[in-house]
Parts: sequence; structure tokens; C-alpha cells
Amino acid sequence: MPYFGFKGGIHPKYNKSATQSKNTENLPVEVGEVVHIPLAQHIGAPAKILVKKNQQVKTGELIGEAAGFISTTIHSSVTGKVVSVGTVEHPIGGRVPGVSIEVEELTEDYVPIDSGDSFQKTVLAAGLAGMGCATFPSHVKLSPPKDVDALLINGAECEPYLTCDHRMMVERTEDIVKGAVIIKEKLGLKILAIGIEKNKPDAIEAFRKFEKEYGFEVIELEVKYPQGGEKQLIKACLNRVVPEGKLPMEVGAIVHNVGTCACIYDAVELKKPLYERMVTVTGAVKEPKNLMVKIGTPISKLIEYCGGFVGEPKKIVMGGPMMGLAVTSLDTPVMKGTSGILVYSESDLPDLTQYNCMRCGRCIDACPMELIPSAMDRFVVKELYESLADWHVMNCIECGCCSYVCPSRRTLVGGFKTSKRQVARILKEREDNKND
Repeated sequence: MPYFGFKGGIHPKYNKSATQSKNTENLPVEVGEVVHIPLAQHIGAPAKILVKKNQQVKTGELIGEAAGFISTTIHSSVTGKVVSVGTVEHPIGGRVPGVSIEVEELTEDYVPIDSGDSFQKTVLAAGLAGMGCATFPSHVKLSPPKDVDALLINGAECEPYLTCDHRMMVERTEDIVKGAVIIKEKLGLKILAIGIEKNKPDAIEAFRKFEKEYGFEVIELEVKYPQGGEKQLIKACLNRVVPEGKLPMEVGAIVHNVGTCACIYDAVELKKPLYERMVTVTGAVKEPKNLMVKIGTPISKLIEYCGGFVGEPKKIVMGGPMMGLAVTSLDTPVMKGTSGILVYSESDLPDLTQYNCMRCGRCIDACPMELIPSAMDRFVVKELYESLADWHVMNCIECGCCSYVCPSRRTLVGGFKTSKRQVARILKEREDNKND
């Protein structure tokens, strides 16, 4: 299968060397520590709490049920006692409904899931959501229309600093392949391929060993951000263009992250729910590492395990530098979509003073969605939401390429993010008026 590429994109400093060759370590759990598990860890409705204060729970036990089709289940990541049913910190800011559990017993055992009578119900019972940070409930993605024929496995990991997917591809190669084959067979798909950027030759080599046995293809991707974007991956691997406002299913494709495939293998073959994940801890910490972490663990513990900060931290990001979220509290817990904890010192951060747009056009060249960020920025400043709707701001994938290349340091993507709620309202009103 040839590589077709995609328009736009950038080549940032990747800064992966600190952790890309480090095997994943299990972050130890201690009796007496407390995990804080949010009920809102996925796109869609938060899960509905099923436990009460002082209730005893076991690792893998269901503590939150899906509150709708676009929702998923939540499980305890430890064995112990529920000490609080209320709210917990969340990386988007503020607090959300959640459960706090004190560890009382150390065990590797877990409560197996009730797999139900279908593949989709098994995935729902395991609480799977996209592990590449998008956190879209996986059972929804796995309920496509019948004309879908292709499954792409996303092994790009194009975000700078992050290496947890890289390590998973090296350490759990066959589990990922088996998970992908399960999806292919359950959905009756014809095409199965995994896309991996060329800067991960050890991962490429690991998967090539299984190509013939399992009947899939490894596609070596150009090292370019945002190569791992869903629409960009589909264009690069299948030469199919997802229409504006549509999902990959519209062009017969499904995309799943390598971590999601490993979790599908765990759910189907091991009856294991999702209660832990790999996380890269890097940047201004003394010992950058890749860790396997129980969901709900405060990020302070990860940083402490990595030797603490180097100097005074200026900014802490959950995720990668391009699309991650800055957190304001070290009590913020690891969630299903937490791929990394990135610590910036003051010297790591650029001067953020903004200047007027100089109309250089770099943002237009960089945009992988072929938008015109410079014009959209003017509409953001003037709060011209009707114009933003007309100029397709809802097509923005918030990759940050425009902000990265801007010589005037305009916070372009930030403005687009904050404007989308108003634009969505306008588009809904337009649709309602059409139907009147």
C-alpha cells in the first residue's frame, strides 16, 4: 500500500530521546494512598455513579455505568474502600463528579468483565475509550455502517515528547496485532493496516515480523505533525478524504490507536477492564520515564517517582505540547486519555508576547485542514461568529500547527477553540431554520 501523504503540517522539535528507549515501568501502589477517579473521562455523558461512601471495592469492579450510547463504563483501579463520592480535579479546570478510593490491599487480580452477548457490549463493559487522547467511546466506533471496509491502526505518535505508544508497539506488538485482528474479523473488514512514522524503526521492524501471519500491512509514514490526526492518517494511507463535518465511516474507514487495540485484546481475551494505562513523564523532571499507571493516580505521584522537578516548574501539561491541556493542580488524576505529563521550566517556554498579524501566510501553508487561520483570527478578535461559521472553523482539528509557525505568536488555535461553542449554536440555528 503506497503512502499518499497529506497537505500542510509541520516539523517541530520532537524531543523524544529522553524516553523513547526506556522500557515501561509499573508505578508502585501503596496501602493507604488514595486514587481519585473521574466519572467524565470520555467524550459524551459522564458515567453514572454505582457505589457509595465506605463501600468496599475490588480492582476492576464497576463503579460507574454508561449514561447513554455515547458514554462508557468506569472501573476501580485499586482494591480498597470508597472514602468519597463527590467531585475530583479534572484537567479541563474545576471539578467533576468522581469517586475517591483508599488502597487497602495490593493485588494483581481484577474483577473480570461480564462480556455480554456481542463484541460491542464487551468493549462497553470494559470501559474502552480512544487511548490516543481523543477518548471517544470505542463501542460507538465499533458500530459502523456496513459499507466500512478498512481498519487503520494509528501508530504515528506524532506529538513531540510522547513515547508511550512507541514503547507499547515494541513491548506489546502481538497483543496490538491480535486486538486489531479481532476488530477486523468481528466487523468483517477487508483492509487492515498500521501506520507508523519512520522515526520508530524498532516498532516498524517488530510489526513486520507478524505481517504475513496475521494478514495486515505496515505503512511507513513520513515524520510530520499531525500525521496521527484521524483525517490525515486516512488521507495518507488510503488516499480518501473525509468530507467536512463527517466521520471516517463516511469514506469506509475506522481508525484506532495502538493502545486501544491492546485494550481490546485485553477485554476480549483476558476479560480485563480498562483501569490502568501507559503514561510518558518527561520534560523538566530528573528521571523521565514511561510508566504503567493506575487511573485516578494524582500526577504528583508520577513526578515524585521520576525524581521530582528539575528547578522550579513553570507549566505542567497533561498530554503533548501541541494538543495537551495545562493543569493547575498536582492533584489532577491520570485518566483514560492521559498519554503524558510534560513539565516545562521557565527556560523551556518561549516569549509569549503577541504582535499583530504580518500576513506572511505561514499558518495557511501549515494548516492540514486547508483553512485560512489568519483570516479566522481576525473574526475571533472581532467576535464575528457568523463569519467564523462561513469560514469553516468547525473543521479545525485544533492541532496547533498555525500557532506553532506564527512569527507574531498569535494564539490562533486557542481562539478557534473558544469560539466553537458560539459557532455551533449558529450552525444549529441555521439548520433549524432550514427545517422550518
